[in-house]
Order: sequence, then C-alpha cells, then structure tokens
Amino acid sequence: MKQPIVIAIDGTSASGKSTNARLVARALGFVYVDTGAMYRTLSWYCLKKGVDVHNPRAVASACRRWKTSLECVDQRVRLLVDGYYPEQEIRSEETSAAVSHVAAVPKVREWMKRTQRECVKFGNLVMEGRDIGTNVFPETDHKFYLDACLHERTKRRHADGIKEDLASRDHRDSQRATAPLMIALGAKVINNSQMTSAQTSGLIIEEMRRRLGLS
Repeated sequence: MKQPIVIAIDGTSASGKSTNARLVARALGFVYVDTGAMYRTLSWYCLKKGVDVHNPRAVASACRRWKTSLECVDQRVRLLVDGYYPEQEIRSEETSAAVSHVAAVPKVREWMKRTQRECVKFGNLVMEGRDIGTNVFPETDHKFYLDACLHERTKRRHADGIKEDLASRDHRDSQRATAPLMIALGAKVINNSQMTSAQTSGLIIEEMRRRLGLS
C-alpha cells in the first residue's frame, strides 16, 4: 500500500506557516494539519482545569488523562477534547502566553508526536509546526522552513489582534531540550519578510508540483 505524502512546513512564530500550509493543502488537494493548534488545545485545557502550566509534571499528568479524538472536517484535522473543538478559545492571549511552556514538556511532545503521526490515516498531509521535519516526520522528503524578520512577524501578530513576545517565544522554542525549533536537514528555507502569502505558497506549490510530476 502506498504511503501518504507528508509535506512538512516548519518555522518561527508568525512566519506564515498556517496561512501558507492551508493554501498549499488546498492547491494540492491534501489534508491540512495545524500542530500548533494541538498544543494550544492542551494549553487551553490546562488553564480551564486549573493546571499550573509552569509545572511540567502537572502538565504531563493532564496530557496523560485528557480524553481526545482526531477528526477530519473539510480537509482539516482537528483535535477534539471530550468531543469539543475549542476553535476560538485556543487563540486567546492567555492561551498564547501558556503554549510555549506546555510545549516544552517532554511527555507532552511524545504524546503529540504519536498523535500527529496518526494523522496519515486521513491521507496526504500538509503539516505545519515547529518540529515536523526534525521530529514528527523526519523521514519525509518534502520539508520547508519559513522565517521572516522579527519586526515583520510582530506586525503580523498585531494585525491578528494578538500581543505576543515573539523574541521570547523564539528563544524558548529553540532552547528547549526536547525537539527544539531548528531547520530540518534538507529543508528548503524561505524568508518571506517581503513576500505575500500568495508568493510564499506559490513557491512551495510550484516546487511540490515539480517533485510530484504534476506541473
């Protein structure tokens, strides 16, 4: 049986991973997976349950206990908690502040890796995050890494109505002991500081069509 194709799109916060991954998935007819939303969902769950997100053991315990399931709706994978998808809640300022602490817990990353790898049951994937090409699907041949200057990324966050200290977030993500943010071996790096989403996604779509013999 032919293995599903996985396109890994990693990168820094506000580098356009989500927007571009959605555009690439739509253009190629692949399923879109936002792994950051999965970490945000656990962060939201911890806050909702009164779990101290600065306590790795408490966070790991919550991750071990919560009841989740995966579903694919309109070519997008969602992580449900007790049958509910907290679409709006996971984008709050409070959740944004908690997520890098939750994501740094080794047991959480183990759980997420297993769960994210299960997504291939839905077919060919465009999966975006911070460790897809290095940790979740290191075997894929299709790796991309997006980045932009800090000023541009901060501007994008503010345009979305989100206040976040991206420099601190970048530092925590790149310095964590388990699956740190880094450029995967063989990844095509795209700095899109001066590029639109259409231009950025267009580069990836053109490259993938060439590789898959679709152009």
